[in-house]
Amino acid sequence: MNQPLAQRLRPRTLAEVCGQQHLLAPGKVFRTAIEQGRIPNMIFYGPSGVGKTTVARIIAENSGMRLHKLNGTTASTGDIKTVLADIGTFGTEKGVLLYLDEIQYLNKKQQQSLLECIEEGSVTLIASTTENPAFYIYNALLSRCTVFEFKALQPADIHQGLEKALSRLAQEDGIPLEMDPAGLDLLAQTSGGDMRKALGCLDFAASAAPLENGARRITLEMVQQVTQAMGPRYDREGDDHYDILSGFQKSMRGSDPDAALHYLARLLEAGDMISACRRLMVCACEDVGLAWPQIIPIVKAAVDAANMLGLPEARIPLADAVILVATAPKSNGGEAAIDAATADLRRGRGGPIPRWLQNKHFDGEDAAVKGQFYKYPHDYPNHWVAQQYLPDSLAGAVYYRFGDNKTEQAARAYWEKIKKGG
Repeated sequence: MNQPLAQRLRPRTLAEVCGQQHLLAPGKVFRTAIEQGRIPNMIFYGPSGVGKTTVARIIAENSGMRLHKLNGTTASTGDIKTVLADIGTFGTEKGVLLYLDEIQYLNKKQQQSLLECIEEGSVTLIASTTENPAFYIYNALLSRCTVFEFKALQPADIHQGLEKALSRLAQEDGIPLEMDPAGLDLLAQTSGGDMRKALGCLDFAASAAPLENGARRITLEMVQQVTQAMGPRYDREGDDHYDILSGFQKSMRGSDPDAALHYLARLLEAGDMISACRRLMVCACEDVGLAWPQIIPIVKAAVDAANMLGLPEARIPLADAVILVATAPKSNGGEAAIDAATADLRRGRGGPIPRWLQNKHFDGEDAAVKGQFYKYPHDYPNHWVAQQYLPDSLAGAVYYRFGDNKTEQAARAYWEKIKKGG
């Protein structure tokens, strides 16, 4: 069987693992504990192709415990029961270690079945997941494990792994294998921090490399051909989806049009125009808002145009709108005001609506003083008159505060002048 290159090159010791130095560098608590044989229940969380399974296997195979391996995509309740039945049998004197890959695919009942044995220490669990454990792992199980985050690999880490792979491929074939340095850099940069993806592309390119003058050479053009379809990591249901959307909105809020365009491109390349349009509208209202209210219908028009055009032309009005939002003055006064009003309401602060604002024009027999007493603002100079609008229990409450941008300061100056009788 022709094993994938990533499998053939899987490191055998922690020192051989590329990246994750925040966990694996000499002297780090994680590595020190593992090397001393102290293996707690652990959950490895991070994107695919960054070493979670590799590190878990290294720990498991050097633990001295009876090792069981399950994958959450295929494991059944019966498989879990088989592991638990091994507790206390011959060869398990040092305990049972269960390595459970893709634990997020186990249902709640299956995860619950592990609780008792983990609690009493008869089974040590090492699990890995690409999804946020707080959302996908049963709380009682999560509380019994230590979560370690594995991060996307840096291009330098990928570069190091690719150089090892080139050497390994040359040894296997007995023929020198060379690679254009520019091609090596390109592959390291475009792999999205995924070593498995990078090695898969390298393996494919190497298999097509022609033999010339006793050596095979992978050119930059060959790398470009195998990487042209390598889109950025994206999953509409997973963390990557929300990370990209978060980066998109925060870049617009932070007035960085270049970063905002980058995230827009990632969304559109993944075909997720709906999410891009929604976040654009939210940002126009939430982060620009009263600093330039006219931006809201402008962005709405751009979104309507994008939906009418469809991709790829939709990228143009959306890019215009993103740049406009990113470079516009900012104010979150409207959002802060409604949140403050809602918070008071949820604290039980309300009360009857003042009589002069109520939608009725008659008085009961018990009314000591008859009359609506509503003052119609248009009957007064400048169309304004002092009058209490909030319920008595909230009289004087202030929710909206003028921002320091030109538009809101102009409104503030206008109302200060009117209310002083100017």
